[in-house]
Amino acid sequence: MPRIFVARHIPSPGLEMLKALPNVTLEVYGEDQIIPRADLLAGVKGADIIVSILTDKIDTEVFDAAGPQLKMVSNYAVGFDNIDVVEAKKRGIIVTNAPTPEVSESVAEHVVALIFALAHRIVETHEFTRDGKYKGWGPEMLRGTDVIGKTLGIIGAGAIGSGLARRMKDGFGVKIIYNNPHKNEKFEAEFGAEFKEKEALLRESDFVSLHVPLLPTTHHLIDATALAMMKPTAFLINTARGPVVDEAALVDALENGKLGGAGLDVFEGEPNIAADPKVADRLRKLKNVVLTPHTASATVETRASMSKQVVKNIEEFLAGEVPENAIKQ
Repeated sequence: MPRIFVARHIPSPGLEMLKALPNVTLEVYGEDQIIPRADLLAGVKGADIIVSILTDKIDTEVFDAAGPQLKMVSNYAVGFDNIDVVEAKKRGIIVTNAPTPEVSESVAEHVVALIFALAHRIVETHEFTRDGKYKGWGPEMLRGTDVIGKTLGIIGAGAIGSGLARRMKDGFGVKIIYNNPHKNEKFEAEFGAEFKEKEALLRESDFVSLHVPLLPTTHHLIDATALAMMKPTAFLINTARGPVVDEAALVDALENGKLGGAGLDVFEGEPNIAADPKVADRLRKLKNVVLTPHTASATVETRASMSKQVVKNIEEFLAGEVPENAIKQ
């Protein structure tokens, strides 16, 4: 009878679906927190299937602790950079993720929220008003910038990038330019988008939004050199993965007036907002930054759809099928 170990509670209805699976033994880590490494290594022992989340580092040590019967890791995340997929393949372990359509839509909505929060200085003006600093209207008080008619540069023209382009073009008359490993003719036709090399995109954009996976080629994709190419009035949005942006270089650019602002949902040193505590302290003090705690996909609908996808992957595996969301490496 296959044993499934769940490293953290997943939302309904996924957990109920797991409990309803026939002919399996199910064990769920009991605390609503990131599982300590020692508990993870103990919990996976003898497991045939592991349900992990993006904060669980699933590597050789975990595979060894589980044992040779381990045949699947079903990751409750869109990404899978927390899993050593190369080692998994060597051992014949299938790895799956949960990139549901709802995830793309929720993240795209979150990017729109960050764009407007930055352009209209929503967080800053909220704090100003809340703290009793509003003493009367003035024509130059806390001026922001319009979004309509601006240029949005999208790096990564996948599902999330497409959702963002649709909202911004149709809703706000924004010009769309994009960069991608390959030209995306459908993206261009649907959104009137123009392909640009990364350097040109950075120079021309008023807003730059990142939608790339974390790979060796995308680590610090936005570094000091890239930031220097951007307009001093431009805004950078990162809802992809923290290490895609060199946060120390970003803070330098923001402090020195070389960039208009940044909206960050992901960080290099999560759950810390920067890998370097000194950089994190500087980042917290900036007024032109909006920070959210990796919650771009945190809606009831999206997290439920992800939980169902995690179990669907397991159901397909148990039925002897290769799951649709199996990672191909």
